[in-house]
Amino acid sequence: METYHGPVSEVRDLTSVLSQELAKAGVPVDASRRRRSEYSYDASNYRVEPLAVAFPRTVDDVVAAVAACRAAGTSVVARGGGTSMAGNAIGPGLVLDFSRHMNHVLALNEENRTVDVEPGVILATLSREVENATGSRCTFAPDPSSKNRATVGGAIGNDACGNHSVRYGRTSDHVSEIDLVTSDGARLTATETGLRATDLTDSYSIARAEALSASLAKVAQENLSTFRLEFGCIPRQVSGYHLENLLPEKKFNIARAVVGSEGTWAIVVGARMKLVPKPAAALLVCLGYEDVVDAARDIPTILEFSPAAVEGTDEAIVDTMRRRRGPDSVLGLPEGRAWLFVDLDGDDLESVRAQADQLLTQLAGNGRLVQGRAAADPAERASLWRVREDGAGLSSRLASGGESWPGWEDSAVAPERLADYLADLRELLAEYNLTGVMYGHFGAGCMHVRITYDLRSEEGRKVFRTFTKQAAELVVRHGGSLSGEHGDGRARSELLPLMYSPEVMAAFSECRSLWDPLGILNPGSMTDPDPMDAHLALEGIPNREWRTSFDLRPVGSSGTDPWVHAVQGCIGVGRCRADSGGVMCPSYKATRDEKDSTRGRARVLQDMVRGARTVEEGWKSEEVREVLDLCLACKACSTDCPAGVDMATYKSEFFDHYYRGRLRPRAHFSLGWLPRWLKLTGRISGLVNAVLATPLGKVAAVAGGLTTKRALPRFAGAGDWRREVVAAGALAAGLADADDSVVLFVDTFTRGFRPEVAGAAARVLVDAGQSVECSADACCGLTWISTGQLGTAKRLLSKAAEALDDGTERPIVVVEPSCAAALRKDLPELVHTEQAKRVAARVRSFAVYIAEQVAEGWTPSPAKPVPEEAVLQTHCHEYSVFGSGSQKKTLEAAGVASVVDANGCCGVAGNFGFEANHYAVSMQVAENALAPALRATGDSTVVLTDGFSCARQVNQLDPTRLGLHLAQVLDPGTATRSSFSTNDQRIKETEELS
Repeated sequence: METYHGPVSEVRDLTSVLSQELAKAGVPVDASRRRRSEYSYDASNYRVEPLAVAFPRTVDDVVAAVAACRAAGTSVVARGGGTSMAGNAIGPGLVLDFSRHMNHVLALNEENRTVDVEPGVILATLSREVENATGSRCTFAPDPSSKNRATVGGAIGNDACGNHSVRYGRTSDHVSEIDLVTSDGARLTATETGLRATDLTDSYSIARAEALSASLAKVAQENLSTFRLEFGCIPRQVSGYHLENLLPEKKFNIARAVVGSEGTWAIVVGARMKLVPKPAAALLVCLGYEDVVDAARDIPTILEFSPAAVEGTDEAIVDTMRRRRGPDSVLGLPEGRAWLFVDLDGDDLESVRAQADQLLTQLAGNGRLVQGRAAADPAERASLWRVREDGAGLSSRLASGGESWPGWEDSAVAPERLADYLADLRELLAEYNLTGVMYGHFGAGCMHVRITYDLRSEEGRKVFRTFTKQAAELVVRHGGSLSGEHGDGRARSELLPLMYSPEVMAAFSECRSLWDPLGILNPGSMTDPDPMDAHLALEGIPNREWRTSFDLRPVGSSGTDPWVHAVQGCIGVGRCRADSGGVMCPSYKATRDEKDSTRGRARVLQDMVRGARTVEEGWKSEEVREVLDLCLACKACSTDCPAGVDMATYKSEFFDHYYRGRLRPRAHFSLGWLPRWLKLTGRISGLVNAVLATPLGKVAAVAGGLTTKRALPRFAGAGDWRREVVAAGALAAGLADADDSVVLFVDTFTRGFRPEVAGAAARVLVDAGQSVECSADACCGLTWISTGQLGTAKRLLSKAAEALDDGTERPIVVVEPSCAAALRKDLPELVHTEQAKRVAARVRSFAVYIAEQVAEGWTPSPAKPVPEEAVLQTHCHEYSVFGSGSQKKTLEAAGVASVVDANGCCGVAGNFGFEANHYAVSMQVAENALAPALRATGDSTVVLTDGFSCARQVNQLDPTRLGLHLAQVLDPGTATRSSFSTNDQRIKETEELS
């Protein structure tokens, strides 16, 4: 059947047959090379290229797709969020992505505490909708760390658990009924007491249900003692099929038996899930220990207090979080080198607090606790949980260097045996000179351990195989399970005979063939598996040199080409597909298409460097250009992605190579060369503004590849910014006291479009007690970087470094956050000199520097009364390079009572939103956060937009409102065209232009 391993011509023929069959049935399918690359990976170590990808909208589409696969003689793989670490969401035939369309909550029955869902609904979305509908009386309990992108269908597939499994168990504990489509086209519903036809008028499905039920009952009857002895031994025994649920005492619960079958029995097309009451009060207790073994030894004591969750992590993950996202990214962590997060809940907070105090006292008596504390502050609680939830990505590329991989990341033992198991596992790791980064569900005895395998070399892959086999033998000796949550997939299915008897393995094979007699569902997993070291994604990467402008060398030497190492940073955890939290990935949030996610782009780049192409063809890849087209280069992924994928940098590097010798888009000249044009427009700004106000303005926009739907900004005169800063009391370059001054860098955008902001910034700095020296004789090269014109960018940045390297350590305060980010991050990555590093280290965004002054005791004294409420639109580059808390802290210090945080990209992102072919998407992106925030607040609410592009989007969304820079809000003076007094004037000017 597996014709996908044949010659390319046969694969093409099979793809053509499959596409034709699906087209007849009216099922949307994509067999493009780019799409197949996106779906060749999940979050595991494996890569298997499918023939095509389909996006079913209805159950009928699924039935038709399965029929097409039967006709073409190929396999079917069901996929949700694609976050499987075991390789059970990839396969060689047709991939059915349920997350795109079949993702709705259908009906809620609060009285029966059940909810009907489609398989592609995201777990966090389900919980949120249930809580909203029931007034937080009920919720959906399973909450794996990937809950904001993992789907119900995926959770059913691998019996996902989550952080609160100590209280709520596994997904199988929350299933009432599951609607299924079998490989032979039957539509069946698995219930808690049997199996029936979904449609009671469907004679074929009725007969199929009766025959299958009888056969499954026979398997159970023939294996009564075996099933009773080998299944259900520990809370997290997820490996293998859950055949104990076929036993008479389990009431022939086929719904629970289907859970964990990883798509090898049937395809989930719907489910009725059980809900649980939501506790009235909860408190997180954080416990610090010397190491994870000490932490594990206290688990029996902690479990006596009936916690809802007991999660853990080690210092390597925490250190990486702090280095990548700043010291404020981890709040409220007690002393220690390993930590447990214990969630206690109850009917009232007072009793929960008392319980927490008692727990801390008892643990102190045990003698292992270094320090413990209750995290009552919601911000601390959210910060601590995020450390745990991002564990997989953070541990993949630690701040200290090196890489770690899954494969043995999901073993489980009884909680009381966890400490002994971890101690033995560490000894085994040491034997192979491997390091295991440990985190996981300590309270359930389930450990997630990412290990520093070398999967790139043949010797390293041998170590991977032999170590994993010995680790499997070790966990079995401790009475444990190969998998406690992620399933077996391609990673562990080969090892199942180490855990189960031949009788159980025979029962597995028989049950699978009963459900799927054609053998076309998710081949390579569970029974008759592929070898655990087959189809490894890092095997067979050509050893080539990819020359880049950016310095992409990793911390520590990996022995891998820096470009290859960089683009392989994505491990597929899919946080870029999250339905909430963070800023990335704005384009995916707008389109919900995998190609527009950071992960989708990274996967196509990974195929670019592994392919049979030459280097030149790789840099000229149309598939890569296409997948990068809607990347806004917002840089948010460099912070939000737990693995630190920086797609903005990769896009810039790729475009620099792709367009060599090719005609660039017109916008790369009109916007990419903007600083050059501003030198000209500054001299004749009156004439330019007058022309742009006529119909010729639209002609000029079209000629430059710009949209005519967006109002062009008004150009400032060449000397306007200088008059502003001089009036503010700033000194010329070289006149300030070097020991008691800051350098105010007035960037191109501020000089060319918002000179009044330069004056306001200077006045605020003077008010803060600073001597201010202005610098405006350099360019950060941002527009050339974002359009991939890196030769020019490097020359401009080199000149900027020379101009700003004055032999002092004075802070360089940059008005425009995107320019600050370019000088801080891109400068040392593109200009490989000590001078560049010195200058970059001194750079601060205006918001960051002012927040530092506030922290040191300065209180802002704006001339105008501060507003009661403000909408805060943090520029993406500020967010990614400097963090997102500075502006809010300063506003609160200034007396702003309420700050509405529009946490997301505005949609303009420099040149992106001005380009004609991107305007529609830019407005869709605005609907992620900014547009709703504007609609939810009144016209009098101040909108804070330090970024010029953000300010333009605010005015585009609501012409009656103008985005202000933080300096304008804090402005202590009243110089010309500054602070709030110019609002009406500037709005009127903008309206006249448009």
